[in-house]
Amino acid sequence: MRTLVHYNQLPSFFNNLVTSEFNRHFNASGDKTAHSAVPAVNVKEDETAYHIELAAPGLKKEDFAINLTNNQLTISAKVETSEEEKTENYTRKEFSFNSFERSFRLPKNVNNEQIQAAYTDGILKINLPKVEKPVIEPKQIAIA
Repeated sequence: MRTLVHYNQLPSFFNNLVTSEFNRHFNASGDKTAHSAVPAVNVKEDETAYHIELAAPGLKKEDFAINLTNNQLTISAKVETSEEEKTENYTRKEFSFNSFERSFRLPKNVNNEQIQAAYTDGILKINLPKVEKPVIEPKQIAIA
């Protein structure tokens, strides 16, 4: 079924080129070196835990907030910078505000009480231990 509204859509290559150039030159912070993208994340699993590694260089551990609500882990960070220069004839003040938020739905076998996080060398590492399942021994049931 066709829609009643018809519009011309720019080719995706052209649209991506314009969007990336616009974002590069006119980002919200006014700082041409700022990155507004969400940090890259690696998620690994082994026998005992899930491991999340989030690449966020240049931040401090105080910039992060990690929350767990209804089995959803949310990682966010907010950074504000301000620079002011005064001379006899003018005052220049620049500021920027950058933030991001990532959310992950956790599996049911994560031990929510044992989650740990550490931030070193620009990498936020979160360890999500698994709940140990009790080993159920096979058992013969007698018929009465």
